[in-house]
Amino acid sequence: MSFADWLRQFRALHEKAKQGTLRGAELTAYRAGREELARAFLVAQRLTLPAGVRPRQALRVPRALQADLAFVDGNLRAMTLDVSTAGFGALLAKPPKVGEELEVTLRIPGGEPLRAAARVVDVKSQVGNARASFQLVGLEEADAERLELLVFDAVLAQLQD
Repeated sequence: MSFADWLRQFRALHEKAKQGTLRGAELTAYRAGREELARAFLVAQRLTLPAGVRPRQALRVPRALQADLAFVDGNLRAMTLDVSTAGFGALLAKPPKVGEELEVTLRIPGGEPLRAAARVVDVKSQVGNARASFQLVGLEEADAERLELLVFDAVLAQLQD
């Protein structure tokens, strides 16, 4: 099967997944396809997977989402730079502390906002701002699936049939 044919089939399964109608063999094929596509993107980006992390969990895509961040010392609104099922990156006016815990609300198109606990895992100071990376902590399975669908929407938008 050509890549174009595979991609068309995967897109059809992805649309069914977004509607919540995948079952049985189709669901199994879709999940395997997500792993395969994520692995290919990670190889193309020359990224190495940490031990125990599945490719689709490590895959980050550029995506701007409104993020309301509730730190201990105050609230902040930001836009994400990139998103994965494990977390997101955002530019902030001042750098938070690595390890700091917070509550986050992500505005995901077409649904209720996603609310979760998060932890600052990396900060890179830049002139006038800081790029912070956040890990989502204890994400419910349904919310992780919503994020994964969003990630693969972005992946498929980058690929042409």
